[in-house]
Amino acid sequence: CGKLIIVVGNLFSIALIIPLIAVMIYSMFHYPNHTPLRVGIDFTGGTMLQYGFNKEIKDSDIDLLRENLTKINITNPIIQTEKKSAKITQGTEKTSPQETKKTVQQKNPNLKTVVSIRTKFLSSQGTNNETLKVNDVVKQTMGEYIPLQTSAIGPTLGKELFKNAMIALMLCFFGIVGYLTVRFNIDYAICALIALFHDAIFVCGAFSLLGLLFGTEIDSLFITAILTVIGFSVHDTIVVFDRIRENSKYLSKKKSFSEIVNVSVNQTLARSINTSFTIFMTLLALYFFGGSTTKDFVLAMILGIVIGT
Repeated sequence: CGKLIIVVGNLFSIALIIPLIAVMIYSMFHYPNHTPLRVGIDFTGGTMLQYGFNKEIKDSDIDLLRENLTKINITNPIIQTEKKSAKITQGTEKTSPQETKKTVQQKNPNLKTVVSIRTKFLSSQGTNNETLKVNDVVKQTMGEYIPLQTSAIGPTLGKELFKNAMIALMLCFFGIVGYLTVRFNIDYAICALIALFHDAIFVCGAFSLLGLLFGTEIDSLFITAILTVIGFSVHDTIVVFDRIRENSKYLSKKKSFSEIVNVSVNQTLARSINTSFTIFMTLLALYFFGGSTTKDFVLAMILGIVIGT
């Protein structure tokens, strides 16, 4: 049973991974910034708008605002709300060529909620003034507001975030390899590393395909999802490795190493499936009921857990 699962699993993985790698290569030629995935404003920069309201803002208002922004071609906006109890001071300030803040001197002691919208770079001049269009949509959807801030965030922040994300991924990989080398040996560490790359590449390839088909963008939460998937993958891998090591102590004289692996996979199979199924059900609930802002994050987790298992 274990040998059959390994063979079928490998063939299934190859049938999925190779086309997804091809999709990522195609995306590198398709996108202007030559990235294998469609990146969001966390990496490319964009515009952030802040509005103050003298009333409580409901989740339903945010959902409606997101729908109305999509109608004027403001796709994948990141909308956040923050409750305020203190006075908000507004001023006009120019900080750098890449970041400009425009506000008007005013204090409002009754300000209760601040709504922040982060989206692509918006034009603020000419007949196609996208900033004014967004302001009109906010007013029509949520009522009168107090303009707090308009900031243009350049791509420098995105490059720094991308660099830090890559450093985090590399440190994670090296840490795992070092731990498994000490705990087991280098052969186990290399096998675990291949499994980690397998899971990470599948999730990245799937989101690359979603980006081409549906315009799905990745943000900093996507990096968090990849790191979490890697953590789950290592956890399952170590469980199997531990069982192989234990069985090797008692069965090495009776069975070959491949037979010991077969026995170990059979012994840990039910545990791995049950654990992953429990996590999958939790993630499924989060995907349907957790709100639109975390959907892509949860989807990456679901894909990683399923392919990892």
